[in-house]
Amino acid sequence: MADKPAKPAKPAADARAAAPKSSATTTLGPHRRFLSRVVSGAKVAAYLLAATLTCGVLGYHFIAHLSWLISFHQASLLLSGMGPVVTDLSDPGRMFESLYSLFCGVMLLGSTGILFTPFIHRMLHAFHVEDSAGDK
Repeated sequence: MADKPAKPAKPAADARAAAPKSSATTTLGPHRRFLSRVVSGAKVAAYLLAATLTCGVLGYHFIAHLSWLISFHQASLLLSGMGPVVTDLSDPGRMFESLYSLFCGVMLLGSTGILFTPFIHRMLHAFHVEDSAGDK
């Protein structure tokens, strides 16, 4: 039997091209991936703020015994950082308002961070900021 000549090895570029890629990488360009991250971050932030506002409205209505409209007004003003409107609350209402205002501050900062994460990430890439963990 005659030996067949060996096939030439494929270049590394061909091997990388043949490797399976994630569907997000192959279907979306970099700008569309960025926009999808912005939209998903905005959705998460909106859901968190809506849940916080709902908790505030329910708490003001059932704990502080305010009407639905005044409860919504009070909760939305505290969530936006403006401060309370109704100040003549019962003791359970004041306790709820204190805890809710602290929770609103945390949720407002958290949702703002989630909303701006894709922009900060893109800015770090624009300035070529690398992870320093590999420098050790």
